[in-house]
Amino acid sequence: MAKFRRSIHDGVHKAIRKELVDARKSLGMTQRELAEKMQVPYSLIGKIESGDRRLDMIEFVEYAKQLSLDPIILLDRLSEEYSI
Repeated sequence: MAKFRRSIHDGVHKAIRKELVDARKSLGMTQRELAEKMQVPYSLIGKIESGDRRLDMIEFVEYAKQLSLDPIILLDRLSEEYSI
């Protein structure tokens, strides 16, 4: 059985952050540009990408969509990979 509350430094959280960072970079977008697009403080993007702050589900969906990712497909792939 998977742990309900995983550490923010757990492998699955790192994988989610890596996917988001890789997608942002592949679009040639800076953290500042993403923050402006999402209308959030620039520091928030840095905290999310570094693992200092966890995303809730609503934020995750918006974040993924801003990066042209399908959040359902991303979560489905990661859930298989990490058995969550």
